[in-house]
Amino acid sequence: MYDQTRTTTALLQGLHNVENAEAWASFYGRYVPILIGVARRLGLSEADAQDAAQETLAAFVREYRQNKYDRERGRLRSWLLTILRTRVAQQYRARAVRKEEIGVTRLGGMPDERTASDAWEAERRRAILLQAIDELRKVSKTSDQSIQIFEMLARDGRSAPDVAEEMGLSAQDVYRAKSRVAQRLREVVTRIESVYDEEE
Repeated sequence: MYDQTRTTTALLQGLHNVENAEAWASFYGRYVPILIGVARRLGLSEADAQDAAQETLAAFVREYRQNKYDRERGRLRSWLLTILRTRVAQQYRARAVRKEEIGVTRLGGMPDERTASDAWEAERRRAILLQAIDELRKVSKTSDQSIQIFEMLARDGRSAPDVAEEMGLSAQDVYRAKSRVAQRLREVVTRIESVYDEEE
């Protein structure tokens, strides 16, 4: 598991050292899930989204080590999104050339900045929630059943009666479990967000 407590500044400083595998692993672990999710929301398949995310991070690290990134001129997420949008547009153009999808040629340009930014924010929230749930599962005394109930309700969007029936519980038990987990998650989510928010 990568270190989710390292600030963005510490990660970026570590990336200057080509030999710093820990910094790369932390940066990768933090941003690849978000980049893949954004690329999926912009219309790529899972495989193409993974390729686009890998290419985006590789391009970023290469440019960063060449001192091309200036935090005074823009946020890290903006730079990553610009690179990713370019990779997504390239995938659209490749699809059009291969004629794999009817009408895809109209999507050959750069994906809309607002759409990409909204997708980033949604995937960032999702990544933080998943990290928080993972941490809660590993270090707290919260029962696995309560966490599973929370995931079914909050992450999967299932109804309380449906979850109650599957788990063999009352709807009231399900709501109580969700409330307990949500309360414990708030503190963890806030702490993880503070690590991400440094870049904003």
